[in-house]
Amino acid sequence: MTPSSKADKKAAVDIAAWMFNIVTSVGIIIVNKALMQTYGFTFATTLTGLHFVTTTLMTVVLRWLGYIQPSHLPTSDLLKFVVFANFSIVGMNVSLMWNSVGFYQIAKLSMIPVSCLLEVAFDKIRYSRDTKLSILIVLLGVAVCTVTDVSVNTKGFIAAVVAVWSTALQQYYVHHLQKKHQLSSFNLLGHTAPIQAGSLLLAGPFVDYWLTNKRVDAFKYDIASLLFLFLSCTIAIGTNLSQFICIGRFSAVTFQVLGHMKTILVLTLGFIFFGREGLNFHVVLGMIIAILGMVWYGNASSKPGGKERRSYSLPKTSQPKKDSLLEASGIDAKVVS
Repeated sequence: MTPSSKADKKAAVDIAAWMFNIVTSVGIIIVNKALMQTYGFTFATTLTGLHFVTTTLMTVVLRWLGYIQPSHLPTSDLLKFVVFANFSIVGMNVSLMWNSVGFYQIAKLSMIPVSCLLEVAFDKIRYSRDTKLSILIVLLGVAVCTVTDVSVNTKGFIAAVVAVWSTALQQYYVHHLQKKHQLSSFNLLGHTAPIQAGSLLLAGPFVDYWLTNKRVDAFKYDIASLLFLFLSCTIAIGTNLSQFICIGRFSAVTFQVLGHMKTILVLTLGFIFFGREGLNFHVVLGMIIAILGMVWYGNASSKPGGKERRSYSLPKTSQPKKDSLLEASGIDAKVVS
């Protein structure tokens, strides 16, 4: 295969991975919004635990079918990842409860510079001026169209700091562990999903009661709410898997930058399906600025020197493990920064 055809194939797979993530992420947001607002199932932490239960079942079935090969992830790395991931989930829920929507959005935007800092500190990544400016443009655009009222309090600020750093560390570790231990996305998810499912199902009902003053076991389940619950857990399989695929192929920073396309898409779909209330000039302007920033980031970071590693090399003693399923689809090819 010629270099150009390899590049074309990689570009096609990259686009497919991003589309997979965008479709599943937007889908689960819409379903969860209906589940929580229409049917009153406000137990977000427990719901996330159920998401990882179905994801675990998916990895068990794929392992049984032979699509996931045996692999090893040290217990210390596994526990660190699960701690970061669970603090991220709980931290985000608490931050949303204790902060204004505006400050919550600002906290989410700050994940990009924090992720950049982690890559600079641990992976010795160097960003060009154009790459840095394009990230600032994306942050500006998303801030313009999402940040409204901004009020800060001490406990809300602490919750936001915990949420931002734990989320950035969790996403960094997805990329880091895949490269360090030569794991595919399926393998890494197979190691982490069962532990996250168990820990979140144990802690989730208590955390949700603390946040909502409601008990998940006292919720009045009916056929409609159970249907949306099942749909949410099913879509979550794709959401969790696509996150690992995208971060594994790219990096946490790229995942965050281009991930804001989902924010723009959710806003657009909200205006289309739920009315145009809130749609005004500064929202449209913010969307345009953010999209231009994403295009600039994609162009700037792909150029020589746009985003490069100063001193890092992969171990040469072993080849990355590939799952049969991924070899057939081409989804989980060699990871790049």
